[in-house]
Formats: sequence, C-alpha cells, structure tokens
Amino acid sequence: MRPLPGLTLQEMEAWLAFLKAHAEVTALLDRELLDEHGISLAGYEVLAFLSRAEGRRMRMSDLAGAVLISPGAVTRRVEALEARGLVTRSRSTGDARVVEAALSEAGSEVLKQLTPTHVRGVRAHFVDQLSPRELQVVAKALWRVAGSCEAAGSP
Repeated sequence: MRPLPGLTLQEMEAWLAFLKAHAEVTALLDRELLDEHGISLAGYEVLAFLSRAEGRRMRMSDLAGAVLISPGAVTRRVEALEARGLVTRSRSTGDARVVEAALSEAGSEVLKQLTPTHVRGVRAHFVDQLSPRELQVVAKALWRVAGSCEAAGSP
C-alpha cells in the first residue's frame, strides 16, 4: 500500500486500522442488537445516554452531541424510539423553546434487555482482542486524539 502524500506508511496503517476497526466493530454490535432485539446500535446509544442523564432526560441538542450525530439525525432516532413507547419528547419546563427527550419506563426495561447483548459484543469484538496493557495504551491515545479535536472545535 502506498501512503497518502504527507503521511508515512506507519501513519497511514494506523489511520486505516482505526477506521476499519471502528467500522467493523460497530457494524457487528449493530447487527447483534438488531438480530436479537430489533433495535439498532444507534437506538441503544440514545437509550443508554438518556438512562445516565439526570432525571433520565436530556435536551435534544445535548443528546445529539452525546451520541455524536446531527440534531436532525437524533430527532429521527428519537422519533423511532418514541413510536415504540421507549422515549417521550416534551418541551422543557424551564424554556419552552427547548425540546427534551426522556427515557420511559418501557425504555428502561428494554435497555436492561439490550445491555447484556451490547456488553457481550463489546467484550468479544474489542476488549478480548487486546491485552490489559494494550487497552490502557489505546484508551490513553484515543482520549488524547478526542481531546485535541474538542480543543480544535469539533462539533
């Protein structure tokens, strides 16, 4: 493989490995959740973030930032979950211009069913593929990259 102009072969290998691993792992996690529960990884992420939020509710804009997607995309995800009774949407009591999503009791119960499948997949497709030392190095390096992007003004 020839690297892109401006990247060494080692840099190109690291970049492509990151992209490939992310795509493959997330595709497997998505397929497992869909096959076993009929809910996508994207749906799981929305439910999981809402479950950890104060009062199990978040502003839609904050939820979009947490799951790393556009506000329009989070609206579509929340609408699909709302149609299944797993989340609700309402105007904020503090600011009527703000729409919040909240995890319903049914959503909380479904999340309890989804989580073991998700954790099993994360373990099988990521955690168990690395030694404890590799996990530590990967986490430290990727948090540094994420921090650099945030400091540069990533959305």
